[in-house]
Amino acid sequence: MRDWVEVRRGGYHDSVTLMRVSRRLSERPGVAGAMVAMGTGLNREMFGRMGFAVPDEAGPDDLVVAIRVEDEGPGGTGLDEAREALEGLLREASRPPARAGLLGAPAPARTTGSAAARGEATVALLSVPGPHVFPEAMDALDAGLNVMIFSDNVPVAQEIALKEAAARRGLIVMGPDCGTAVVGGAGLGFANAVRPGPVGVVAASGTGAQQLMCLLDAAGAGVSHVLGVGGRDLSPEVSGRSALAALAALDADPATELIVLVSKPPAPQVLDLIREAARRLDTPVVFALPLPGEDDLTRAAEKALRALGRPVPAWPRWTSPRGAAPASGRALRGLFAGGTLRDEAEMIARDALGRELEARGHRFTDFGDDAYTRGRPHPMIDPTLRLEALRAEAADDGCGVLLLDVVLGYGAEPDPAAALAPAVAAALRDRPDLAVVVSLCGTPADPQDRDRQAVALCEAGADVFASNAQATRHALTLVDGPIVEGTPR
Repeated sequence: MRDWVEVRRGGYHDSVTLMRVSRRLSERPGVAGAMVAMGTGLNREMFGRMGFAVPDEAGPDDLVVAIRVEDEGPGGTGLDEAREALEGLLREASRPPARAGLLGAPAPARTTGSAAARGEATVALLSVPGPHVFPEAMDALDAGLNVMIFSDNVPVAQEIALKEAAARRGLIVMGPDCGTAVVGGAGLGFANAVRPGPVGVVAASGTGAQQLMCLLDAAGAGVSHVLGVGGRDLSPEVSGRSALAALAALDADPATELIVLVSKPPAPQVLDLIREAARRLDTPVVFALPLPGEDDLTRAAEKALRALGRPVPAWPRWTSPRGAAPASGRALRGLFAGGTLRDEAEMIARDALGRELEARGHRFTDFGDDAYTRGRPHPMIDPTLRLEALRAEAADDGCGVLLLDVVLGYGAEPDPAAALAPAVAAALRDRPDLAVVVSLCGTPADPQDRDRQAVALCEAGADVFASNAQATRHALTLVDGPIVEGTPR
């Protein structure tokens, strides 16, 4: 093997572009490994785990290129060809899109407000670095637009100011860190292809909203709107400002017959405020919260269906012909891309095991947390970090069951099973005593095709569930045997 590492000062490209360049470069014949990324602290750790030595002077504003080629032999052309391919990929990524029209075509809009003035939009979706989103969001509000802020790392004081400004204008701010919404049938951010229906969703959780909408779609119900409010909205500081506005908007919507509110663990005093507001609405509200004594996402979907007078189906599942060997006495390791799906899995495990959860070595990791996404794409786009963790956990004899989520939909990885299924198959080939359970969140109409993904993962040896709660309980039975829920050991 031969390594080549280069630092390019100020050679900025966005993280999604660099992820695609890295992947296409790694797929070339003779290239044993490649990573092209900005020199952030987290990326430097990634280079180190891949065995690349990055110069100390490389900083977060510098582009780092690392390529490993197989033994080149006497000709020594493998590295030269890889470097030439890299330059072509970077040129292609940097090429500006072709401008429509000929001379005299209208100049592109330079601000959010000027863009809004050219059409009949009602929502502005903002995805710029968090520290710079505030003026763009205020511009959109001043133009009379509701705002969805996909960006994270926005100061909480700015979030509060934006939400107060929206309230004064009779608008709503979805976010910051709002990854999912469906407005008038249009999916925004990480959204799934779901049928229209009578259920409105207020979501301080992106993947929680996706799990709900996919379960409702599987039951033939569907959603009217999904209004994300951002993961901090139910914190003591923000105090549910957007959640309250979203509840009121859905209550006034004639197409919404029932509302489900899903959130990451909320502040108790804010949850009390939201519950009181929900009691005053004409539209019934169901809560789905990863808290002891609360309904998990699947039970909330089932409660919503019963309230609408609709039957609760058997949720889809695909059982591997390999069969999952019991892993009693060993640990369950959850590797998640969805934060609320991780929280739900841990809540279910803690409810069943109590204090034994940590003592037995069970643990649940959210690779979509800010600590893992700063300077790199979300794991629903780039699975690199989680695939590395999968291999590491599979090599640990103390690990008996791997529990993973796969979240499909617009904006997510085009074919997650293409990378995950071979990794699962390799892990099970090396560890016949290991079990793999997958929570698959998606619909048959999603671009990735839920059923095709399920079959590929199932053939690789995983048991696959459309319900994250059912996947978690199945994984727990493999490490601890049959469990009576709500009675900690």
